[in-house]
Amino acid sequence: MDRKLEKKTWTPKLIAMISGGALLMGFVVYQLAFADKRSTMNVSIERITLATVREAEFTDYIPVSGTLEPGETFFLDALEGGNIQQVVRESGALVEVGDTILMLSNSKLQLEVMERESGLYFQINNLRQVRLQLDQNDLSQQGQLAEIDYQLSLLKPQYERFKELYGKKLVSEREFEEVREQYDYNVKRRKLTYEAYRNDSISRVSQKQQLQDSESRMNQSLDGVGRILDNLAVRAPTSGQLSTEQLQVGQSISPGERYGQIDILDKFKVKVPIDELYLPRVYTGLNGSFSLAGNSYELEISKIYPNVTGGRFEVDMIFTDELPEGIRRGQTVRIRLELGESEQAVLLPTGGFYKDTGGNWVFVFNPATGKAEKRNIRLGRKNPEFYEVLEGLSPDEKVIVSGYENFGKNEVLNLN
Repeated sequence: MDRKLEKKTWTPKLIAMISGGALLMGFVVYQLAFADKRSTMNVSIERITLATVREAEFTDYIPVSGTLEPGETFFLDALEGGNIQQVVRESGALVEVGDTILMLSNSKLQLEVMERESGLYFQINNLRQVRLQLDQNDLSQQGQLAEIDYQLSLLKPQYERFKELYGKKLVSEREFEEVREQYDYNVKRRKLTYEAYRNDSISRVSQKQQLQDSESRMNQSLDGVGRILDNLAVRAPTSGQLSTEQLQVGQSISPGERYGQIDILDKFKVKVPIDELYLPRVYTGLNGSFSLAGNSYELEISKIYPNVTGGRFEVDMIFTDELPEGIRRGQTVRIRLELGESEQAVLLPTGGFYKDTGGNWVFVFNPATGKAEKRNIRLGRKNPEFYEVLEGLSPDEKVIVSGYENFGKNEVLNLN
């Protein structure tokens, strides 16, 4: 007898279909809710540069190049022009004060000096003639006073005798009047002559002083004119190393022309050009250092030239300790110029990433996952070796510091 078979509800096929659908639905939900949607890229670890973030002392400095120059230089300018008759000291020679460097010849100048000397001698002789006339006038007036005094010495006793005799009626009135008039005339004459002599004497004293001053100035001028020819022998004004252009016998040198310089060898400074970007941060007293022949030498900014030329300004730096041995003028040194005090900070090594990100983000590598993920950061100061990290990174983290130009807009890098 036939039996009716009941149809099973949960068949293996149905169960498989439901299970598959549930798995598919779960995968979709996971992808929508939990899966990492960031774009990724596979990168060979050999094509990148990793650097470790560390906490250390940050020194705010810039590298600059400077040129060694003498600390003091005396420029040599020709006081008088002429043709070079003899080159006594060649360029590069060490000279002492007063050493002859060049001998010049100038016949025109010699004639001018002779004419000026003749004119001065003529003026000095004229002054002496005037002073001689003043002395003669003085003697003449003294002689007049002496003559008057002599006449009075004769007339006064005669006048007194006649006065006594006239009182006794022994001489006539006419005779007495003649003697008295002669005596009174000479008294008045002496008074006027003495007054004139006194006024002339006062004037003569002033005139003779002026003549003496004028003669003294003329004698000084005469000495100066005589020394003009001495300037044709060019001598060293100080001790040091002579540096001149190529000088030849017969070469013409004009008055005031600069033909060389003398460098003081026991003092040196470094002339340093710096980018105008750093002008507000540079001041006298800033320190710098450089290495030469395995030794380090300290410098200090002593002078700032504020004029900006070609986007750069210049400073003078002086040595704070001993000078390096064997340095020469014109030698170039690489200087580490410190712009501020050193302090502890989180440091990220410099690299090509900065030009692609502007320092706003980096790829941070996670050794556990083998991935480098994009992370926003904030950087502060910079020196040639490190950036100062203000936010976003911690010590011992590894960062890709090579260029990011090949990573596109991917946010995760799978390093293999």
